[in-house]
Amino acid sequence: MAMIQLKQTRIEVQQILRPAQADVQPKAPIVFLHEGLGSVALWRSREGFWPEQVCLATGRAGVVYSRRGYGQSDGLMDVRGTNRLPPDYMHREAWEVLPELLEALHIEQPVLLGHSDGGTIALLHAARQPLSACVVMAPHVMVEEVSLRAIEAAREAYVSGDLRGRLSKFHRDVDTAFWQWNDVWLSDGFRSFDIRSVCHDIRCPVLALQGADDAYGTLRQIEEIRPERGQIIRHALANCGHSPHKDQAQATLTLVADFLADKP
Repeated sequence: MAMIQLKQTRIEVQQILRPAQADVQPKAPIVFLHEGLGSVALWRSREGFWPEQVCLATGRAGVVYSRRGYGQSDGLMDVRGTNRLPPDYMHREAWEVLPELLEALHIEQPVLLGHSDGGTIALLHAARQPLSACVVMAPHVMVEEVSLRAIEAAREAYVSGDLRGRLSKFHRDVDTAFWQWNDVWLSDGFRSFDIRSVCHDIRCPVLALQGADDAYGTLRQIEEIRPERGQIIRHALANCGHSPHKDQAQATLTLVADFLADKP
């Protein structure tokens, strides 16, 4: 794990080397973008570090990072007041922070693989920047009432249940990580969040995965991703909730590897 200094913050980055048996001609690396409460460490499960498994299956190098305020990355003071995240925080991550990180790492036209908020950030970046491919799992392209109910339930679990204790293992400042996400999602200004028209501008191939039992969004979230020029493949996964890479890890890995097999 390393810390990368950007213009306004330091972020936690873990790089994955290209597998030794990979093709002589290296393919574009995969940049992994975590969910709203995620971090580098939260990609790990009992079965191992999922980004590493993806890189091994696809013969690619990888980059996994924690956004500001998550994992071991630097945070912000007063995220419930003066530094509250604005409703366009994912646009800013996609169009300002991510390009700066890619430049610092000397990466051009990667594959982006994003989960939940990370999927949304991947789609927004793909709408403006050239990519080799884009893989999204349970992205948010609009606000649904089911999403807000699930996020309200998460707030209750954090305040009155064990969610804070469970998340504290993965974030240096767990309160910053939780409240910067929860507050903006439940704010009045976020209700109009909608990136469906922006997705029309995506030109790279897209793989969109959604669990059929996702408590944070319906299948409309991937059905409404409609690039006007780029190819898109959609899969609804049975017996799967909000985290395809955990709920259906092998099936998701196979879908990703098959999709990326012919991509540069």
